[in-house]
Order: sequence, then structure tokens, then C-alpha cells
Amino acid sequence: MTTTQVAAIETADIKALSTAAVRGLGTDAIVALTTEQAAALSTAQVAALSTAQVAALETADLAALGTAQIRAMSTAQIQSLTTSQVVALETAQVAALSTAQAAALTTVQVPSVETADVVALTSAQLAALSSTQTAVLTTAQVAAIESAD
Repeated sequence: MTTTQVAAIETADIKALSTAAVRGLGTDAIVALTTEQAAALSTAQVAALSTAQVAALETADLAALGTAQIRAMSTAQIQSLTTSQVVALETAQVAALSTAQAAALTTVQVPSVETADVVALTSAQLAALSSTQTAVLTTAQVAAIESAD
């Protein structure tokens, strides 16, 4: 599918695409998705995205995903998020991460989590972080954790 064809798909028709069809979209087609189209992806379609496709999602598109769509992502998909994408995550999306997803955050991604998002992390999510991950928390992030206690 060309980027023009992808952009022409009506938002309501996005859900009709099979997971195989979604997985077959090139990264340029993923970039061509409108924010509304990205938000319309089903959890199965999000789960079917390759790590390259996830990394190609525009920050506004990622921020438009619901918490169920974020939870549908594999740990490999979470690890493929760019730092800009991690910053773009809404607080509710970060709070919705499973403990496995939180544990999958890379040491490059962890410092990019906004302090408001760190406050939203549960004790289980924080406990899932490795010592390597906690070592890269910023001073502001640590202070946010302590103030939330």
C-alpha cells in the first residue's frame, strides 16, 4: 500500500485491516497514518506491528493510543520506542504498562520518562525495574517517586 492509499483509508475502515495487512505496511505507510487512524487500530493490530513499525509511529500517533493498545504491545515493541516517543506517552499510558513492559524499558528510555509519569508508576512497576534501570533515573525522577510515597 502506498502512503497515499494509507492516508485515504477512512478511520472507521482501519479496524477492517487484518493483522497481516497491518504488519505488511512499510514504515513509510505507518508514518502516513493520521493520528485518528492510529488511534483506531485494534489491540490485535497494535500487537502485530513490528518493532520497526512501532519506532516509526509519530509521537502524536503514539500518544493517541489508548491504554489497552499500549498494554497490547510486546516488551520488544516497548524497547523499540524512541526517547521522543517515551516522552510523548501520556501519564495514563505509562501507568498502564505491565510490570514486564516497565522492566523492558531500556536504560536510554528510562531517563526520558517524564516525572509526572514516574509518579503514576505503581510500586509493582517500580519494583520491576532493574538496578541498572534505577541507576539511570534522574534526580527529578527519584524526587518524584519519593514525593509520591
